[in-house]
Amino acid sequence: MASDEFIEPRSVIEHGTTRTGRWLKARRIRIALWIAVIEGVIVALAHDFSRWTVIAIAIPVLALYVFWGRHARSDTARQFTWIAGASQALAVIVVIMAFILNWLALILAGVFAAIALLFLFGDRG
Repeated sequence: MASDEFIEPRSVIEHGTTRTGRWLKARRIRIALWIAVIEGVIVALAHDFSRWTVIAIAIPVLALYVFWGRHARSDTARQFTWIAGASQALAVIVVIMAFILNWLALILAGVFAAIALLFLFGDRG
C-alpha cells in the first residue's frame, strides 16, 4: 500500500440506539451512583424523609424497570429506567445499612461518592 493514510477502526453504532440513549448508557453507572449518594445523604440527615420512604419509592421504580424498561422500544427509555432502577437499588442498600448502623449509611454514601469520583476523574473524553 502506497497510502500515507492511517487505517482507524470505526466505532459501530448498535441498531435501535439513539444519541441520547448512547450518551446515557456511557454514563449510567455514574449517574446512578450520584443519585444513590444524594438519597443516602438525605436519608441519613433528614429525619422527615424516612428510610421507609426510600423503600416505598424503590419498589415501583424497580418494578417499572423489570416489567417495562428492559423491553421498551425506546433506547432512551431503557437507559432512563435502568438508571432509575440501579439508583434505587443502591439507595435501598444504603437504607438497609442505615437500619443496621446509622453512621454506616453515611460511610456507604461516601464510598459510592468515591467510586463516582473515580469514574469522573478517570474519564479522559
